[in-house]
Amino acid sequence: MAEVEVRSLRKSYGALEVLHGVDLDIGDGEFVVLVGPSGCGKSTLLRMIAGLESITDGTVHIGERVVNSLPPSERDIAMVFQNYALYPHKTVRANLAFSLRMQKMRKAEIKERVDRAAEVLGLTPYLDRHPRALSGGQRQRVAMGRAIVRNPQVFLFDEPLSNLDAKLRVQMRSEIRELHQRLKTTTIYVTHDQIEAMTMADTIVVMQSGYIEQIGSPLAVYDRPANTFVAGFIGSPSMNMIEGTAHQGAGGWEVVVGETRLAVAVSEGLSEGQAVLLGVRPEHLALTETGGLRTQVNAIEPTGSEMHVLMRTNGTDIVSVSHERLQLASGQEIFLTVAPEHAHLFDRETGQRLG
Repeated sequence: MAEVEVRSLRKSYGALEVLHGVDLDIGDGEFVVLVGPSGCGKSTLLRMIAGLESITDGTVHIGERVVNSLPPSERDIAMVFQNYALYPHKTVRANLAFSLRMQKMRKAEIKERVDRAAEVLGLTPYLDRHPRALSGGQRQRVAMGRAIVRNPQVFLFDEPLSNLDAKLRVQMRSEIRELHQRLKTTTIYVTHDQIEAMTMADTIVVMQSGYIEQIGSPLAVYDRPANTFVAGFIGSPSMNMIEGTAHQGAGGWEVVVGETRLAVAVSEGLSEGQAVLLGVRPEHLALTETGGLRTQVNAIEPTGSEMHVLMRTNGTDIVSVSHERLQLASGQEIFLTVAPEHAHLFDRETGQRLG
């Protein structure tokens, strides 16, 4: 296992710069998820750590070594790709053993490593099958097994679950997390799926347009997003954003939305009359028949365990999530309230968090 340090990392393709001086520290044995929309630079960053993309500027440390000039085979890393990358004509056993044979390892040690990886991943009954005789989830386990047998310092996962169906993705998320807890190997995992990031990571790195927007534990990023991008990207449904104006009231700061005043717990960084965005997670909106922010119901979306209420207020679409079986109708008028401690404030011009 090893720490990974990225310092002032830049990547350019001609005049186009896609990573803009990224700094990142990954602890020994940590499970870090790089998450963001397509084109944000997360896979490029992973491939630069792996040695599959050249570095325009900056440094990558793996353990005690600067690895900028080292080929992937000498970085002591193992990578799992989205497309499995298995040899179709080789059995599972042969796929697992291939990289070890290329290293001229002794047959007894190869067998020991292959058998151990197969046992960890539940592949022992399938060792003599070919990839075409395996399910998608089993193929992904074989791909992970090829990484495990190498006993690397760092595991790199590049959207490994994208080709699986929804149910299998949930299962494989748990299996990868359990595997990490068992092996304690430093892991860097790339995904565009924020649910994967929230459920798997020790630390989330949220990226946009080649920049890191926020680094933190899943719940820290969810509870205190650094800006409107993170607030909107992390969480499903995403955080509601309502335009308002900050005013100092008798009991503290308030946000005025239309004719409604909503108390907030923020006490610093505000100025009288400042244009703000009031952010509220859907589960923190309380629906009442009187008092609060006036809204109109647009639609009801029951999911079974939850009910999503789609509404519109002051020209803004918002969503509320409730575990109650609400009896509401499209076009019905209803009021919303939010507890001050659940109200997030962002500067409307910069998008940065206030307070």
